[in-house]
Amino acid sequence: MTSTPAEQPLPPPPPSDMPSEPELPSEPDLPSEPDIPSEQWAQVTETKGGPPVYKRVPVPRPEANQVLVHVLFSGVCHSDYHLLHDDWPIPSRLPFIGGHEGAGVVVARGSLVKSVPVGARVGIKWINSSCLDCSFCQLGDEQLCPSVQLSGYSIGGSFQQYALADAAHVARIPDECHDLAAVAPLLCAGLTVYRGLKETGARPGQSVAVVGAGGGLGSLAVQYARAMGLHVVAIDAGEEKRRACEQLGAVAFVDFREEEDVVAAVKAASTDGHGPSAVLLAAVSGEPFLQATQYVRPHGTIVCVGLPPDATINAPVFQTVLRMITIRGSYVGNRADVAEALDFFRRGLIKAPVTVVGLTELQDVFQRMHDGKIVGRYVLDTSK
Repeated sequence: MTSTPAEQPLPPPPPSDMPSEPELPSEPDLPSEPDIPSEQWAQVTETKGGPPVYKRVPVPRPEANQVLVHVLFSGVCHSDYHLLHDDWPIPSRLPFIGGHEGAGVVVARGSLVKSVPVGARVGIKWINSSCLDCSFCQLGDEQLCPSVQLSGYSIGGSFQQYALADAAHVARIPDECHDLAAVAPLLCAGLTVYRGLKETGARPGQSVAVVGAGGGLGSLAVQYARAMGLHVVAIDAGEEKRRACEQLGAVAFVDFREEEDVVAAVKAASTDGHGPSAVLLAAVSGEPFLQATQYVRPHGTIVCVGLPPDATINAPVFQTVLRMITIRGSYVGNRADVAEALDFFRRGLIKAPVTVVGLTELQDVFQRMHDGKIVGRYVLDTSK
């Protein structure tokens, strides 16, 4: 009887010259969505002039392109004061929740949002959303978009514990920036003065005058200007603001209340006595605008970032032309500007001088603004 040989395993296939199909990347692990309450505490402006009402309101839900941010800290801007009192030439919207300097954490996101994960630390800015398609948006001028939505004006702002923002417009806060209370003012005040200084075209070594240097905008402008290599002449009033400006890096301080000739004093404080090459106007009254046209250096640039109500710029045409002065406005900044402004802070070049109080104390902060007693920036802790 003939034996049958045992079955032998098949040999392996010859190696292929074709590369193997790469594995598709898996979805990133995202933090699970935390418990989100149905109601929250907020400061709601219900009547012109206020005061805002601290009350419970519903927590909003994000639309497809939005994120819901748990606001931990919110800066208080002078713009919020103007909106409260309805003294700007724009239509009032009542009731509303103000605030546009919100720093916090994303706790939910819409179905179309992929780039901003739950758990990301982000900032809510004045520009809450824009179309990103018009000619202004395409040039990086989102703040001029006809469809722009504004935090604390046309959409609920950061004077609440949970607020919405377009995912494409939230500021991404660098991991190294641990102090969110200090980050909050940079989202409007820091952004505004940084973009304004860029608009002046001033170069390292040149002089820049910062008007309103001791206030919320000005105290940051002094630091950004110094970090950009500029010789800072601070203009404000009072010994407290003098000390603050000098500590922040101003090389000269002109007290407009004590100085008999402000124009001469500012010129004398510039690097060569001919006046500063640039002026950044963060003032909350109209008079400094005219003075700036008189002390700015020939061929210099004046940039207005403050928005005092009913103020006008009166510049003599003859002198403006012969001295080749440029006067321009600068309105907050775009998404690239805020990333740059935050990077200055990340590198330790900006120390935001903040006073932290509870969300319940918003009206007290507005009263201090009215009385001219704000030094630096006030920030609200939304948990208090």
